[in-house]
Amino acid sequence: PDVSPPPTPPVDFASVRETYAAKMDSYELEGGANVAIAAFRDVNGYLTEQAPWHMKGEERAEERKIVVRAVLEAVYALAHLLLPFVPNGASAIFTKLNAPPRKLSELDSNFRNLTAGTKVDVGDILYTKILSQEELSAAEASAKKKEAYAEAQRRKKEKKAAEIAKSKAGQKAAGAADQPGFTKMEIKVGLITKCWLHPDADKLFCEEIDVGEEGGPRQIASGLRGHYELADMEGKKVLVVCNLKSSKIVGFASNGMVLAAKSEDGTKVELVVPPEDAPVGERVYIDGLDGEPITSAQVKKRKVWEAVANGLKTGEGGAAMWEGKAIVTSKGQCGAATLVGAPIS
Repeated sequence: PDVSPPPTPPVDFASVRETYAAKMDSYELEGGANVAIAAFRDVNGYLTEQAPWHMKGEERAEERKIVVRAVLEAVYALAHLLLPFVPNGASAIFTKLNAPPRKLSELDSNFRNLTAGTKVDVGDILYTKILSQEELSAAEASAKKKEAYAEAQRRKKEKKAAEIAKSKAGQKAAGAADQPGFTKMEIKVGLITKCWLHPDADKLFCEEIDVGEEGGPRQIASGLRGHYELADMEGKKVLVVCNLKSSKIVGFASNGMVLAAKSEDGTKVELVVPPEDAPVGERVYIDGLDGEPITSAQVKKRKVWEAVANGLKTGEGGAAMWEGKAIVTSKGQCGAATLVGAPIS
């Protein structure tokens, strides 16, 4: 701030500089360091005594600015005394004040070295207080007590919020009574990024499938061995049921289901696939049907998937259908390669 000096400066810099120079010239490094530390201690005492944070309101704005400018000027000047001892710390002070160091002899002892209007970068604390073992123990005990209290309060709030929201959330999670079953399921376009043979099951593939989630690809097991070669799987786009409970399939944690059509005699299985240019992660839909997917817990509890799966079949040309309605993406129809009238699961 562009203000006048205070009536009494934070420290007598001319005297401090003279004493410091005498110590350093006679190679009394410890004495020089003590002079610098004592001067900083005086500045800290001045700041505490003046307490500009209590100078509130416009009527004390000028007084507040005078104290702040005086302290910044004192810190800048005294930082020069630290350069031989803590060069990095002193340089950091100059950087924060956006004012380069000068020769010690050139510094104005009346603390008019900084340019008014220069931005001060606050940043991180340069040096934290070194605590004694007793202080550390007390601080740790206090911190643990506060942490325990905060945790208890957090749990209390969570419990209360859960109780308030339980009935509403539960009903919402289950979907509205008149919501079409298909829309309660979250079926997305997925891309198989990795596929390998299940080590303990002859009929299973293990896959990593990208369904556009931030957490990365899902791991899913599917019984497609014997119908597809391993080389056919990687890079293929498929439809993935995403809101099913995770389940162990012969020891493999499977987080979803890949949809496929199956002939009546079970000899032929074909993947239900989206158009090649369908975006990964897009949720498939049926024109005219709306609704948000429900939770995996509600899908399991209310056996929603079983009911929806009963209506899934391939139609003419292998088109994927639910209760006679086409399942599509923004890029067009989903379907199997050749199977017609085959159940999808």
